[in-house]
Amino acid sequence: MQITVNGTATEVQAQTLAGALDELGYRDAKVATAVNESFVPATARDAPLSPGDRIEIVAPRQGG
Repeated sequence: MQITVNGTATEVQAQTLAGALDELGYRDAKVATAVNESFVPATARDAPLSPGDRIEIVAPRQGG
């Protein structure tokens, strides 16, 4: 399915946000996620994705 991840068109086989995160290499990463500009908590990432969804993945950064 064609989705957009952090502004880049991406093809994934996954049908859920959790599956897409695994497929994209974020399996064990602590990240914040949003789908179509709506925050998705880690506990709700099993919700289905649809073609054309826009996903944002943000990793926390340290430093200052």
